[in-house]
Amino acid sequence: MKDHLTHLSDDGRAEMVDVGDKAVTTRIAVASGSVRMAPETLRLIREGDMKKGDVIATARIAGVMAAKRTSDLIPLCHPLALSKIAVDILPDEKLPGLRVRAMARVDAKTGVEMEALTAVSVACLTIYDMAKAVDRAMTIGDIRLEEKSGGASGDWRSDP
Repeated sequence: MKDHLTHLSDDGRAEMVDVGDKAVTTRIAVASGSVRMAPETLRLIREGDMKKGDVIATARIAGVMAAKRTSDLIPLCHPLALSKIAVDILPDEKLPGLRVRAMARVDAKTGVEMEALTAVSVACLTIYDMAKAVDRAMTIGDIRLEEKSGGASGDWRSDP
């Protein structure tokens, strides 16, 4: 763990990190999250019976679109030309609900953790938006970085 915040100047002002001297490397990040819901809501989503349409397909597209716009949403993020963003959404009867996972890849001087996390967050919000008419008690949670690779700090993987 680092002993300082990289987005703060020596005098405590927020600033974008200077990545000018960093090497371009392939960087990959994987993030995940979930939306817990009533079993009946999950059944409606799985069977395609939601009035707003295909919840999973729409949330997947929303996650991809959000990843591409991360620097517009998070003030100090560098804009990145992503080479890949994949969003997977799977039903989980044990939650009950949907598990969301996103993988972002780029060849750049900075990482893609925020893009993967943004993809998961917006996909989860989209699921909520599309299903809230039948289940306002849904909860979004467990959003986290699972792993990252590339860059000077090397590879990292969360504890299971």
